[in-house]
Amino acid sequence: MTVSKKLTKSTPAAGVPFYTPAQDPPAGTALDTGAEVPTLFTPFKLRDLTLQNRFVVSPMCTYSADDGHLTDWHLVHLGAFALRGAALIIVEATAVTPNGRISPEDSGLWQDSQIAPLRRIVDYVHSQGQKIGIQLAHAGRKASTLAPWHAKPTQHEVATAEVGGWPDNLWAPSAIPWDEGYPVPKKMTVAQIEGLVQSFVDAAKRAVQAGVDTIEIHGAHGYLISEFLSPITNQRTDAYGGSFANRTRLLLDIARAVRGAIPAGMPLLVRISATEWMEWTGQPSWDLAQSKQLAALLADAGVDLLDVSSGGNNPRQQVRLHPYYQADMAGEIRAELARRPPGAKPLAIGAVGMVTTAEMARDIVQADGTGEGNDAEHGTRTRADLVLVARQFLREPEFVLRVAHELGVQVKGPSQYHRAPYKAPKL
Repeated sequence: MTVSKKLTKSTPAAGVPFYTPAQDPPAGTALDTGAEVPTLFTPFKLRDLTLQNRFVVSPMCTYSADDGHLTDWHLVHLGAFALRGAALIIVEATAVTPNGRISPEDSGLWQDSQIAPLRRIVDYVHSQGQKIGIQLAHAGRKASTLAPWHAKPTQHEVATAEVGGWPDNLWAPSAIPWDEGYPVPKKMTVAQIEGLVQSFVDAAKRAVQAGVDTIEIHGAHGYLISEFLSPITNQRTDAYGGSFANRTRLLLDIARAVRGAIPAGMPLLVRISATEWMEWTGQPSWDLAQSKQLAALLADAGVDLLDVSSGGNNPRQQVRLHPYYQADMAGEIRAELARRPPGAKPLAIGAVGMVTTAEMARDIVQADGTGEGNDAEHGTRTRADLVLVARQFLREPEFVLRVAHELGVQVKGPSQYHRAPYKAPKL
């Protein structure tokens, strides 16, 4: 007796303008949902956004855009992470004004023609069942530099007008150059500051039109917003300088304005440098204590997740480097937020920096029923809700699959690669 076999056909990915099989479930999804699955491979929800695991591709500049327009380079670069299980991918720092680019080849969203190239990448990421965000930024006094592979190993070189730069049109809170030999930026007028807030709003609206799932405001690494936060680089005497309230005014104004311009269900993220690593001077600087204070204000402004990095605002910074040097600060901010009164608005935490091993990725977000971390070596509370990974994804786009393999978690891979499940390379 011959038993007929029912033939099946792949279901197309929904909501995209091309055919590709739906990834159901998306790559990176844990196939076993038992109690032994580490937090790293459990879902996480922010407003209407649900991620199937806790991996985020951190925004990484690639200096490959064409007058701010993303290209096929970005499609392949970012698409590789979506294909291999990263739940959320954040597009690199994207300038809200032309003079806010770090380099002439930076991504931008200051004009409508830049929407369609972004939309193409969004569609591909969505076709793989993954989520995508974008980091909106202004480089401030660190703008108009050459891509790093053109510069000397220890410094960024200025992009002059001859190579498409704008060294005579840098903005900053105060007219203080990045370092000796760098252009003196222009102190922004109040009208320019107010216009910048609108530029962030306009770029956010374009990002929504392109279909992104979340937006991150870049307030870290010595770019314009973090220049305003620091008393070293912000020496203004008006409403945007001096006191903590004044130095944080620009970021909070931008956060509130962007929150009001995007859908209610879309999460809003902010990246900060928890410290500028200038405590050694004995003079006022931006530090962890102020970051803790700022975190609560951002939560009240409608921000959903704080992405905790550090440094970048001063060439004389002295970083105390160890594998958890940034994750530990994220954990301190998270613990401080947990002490807020009942009913206070929540703020999730993202940790970034030197995440290269399965154990470290697991330990940063691991939690038990009481919210305590299972990190026996460090003995600290859970440091963060999401782990943001940068350079390790460049080294191995399959990082999510490798971590799952090493932790003994069965996860879904790309359907088209079913004959080649991830296996650790033989040494």
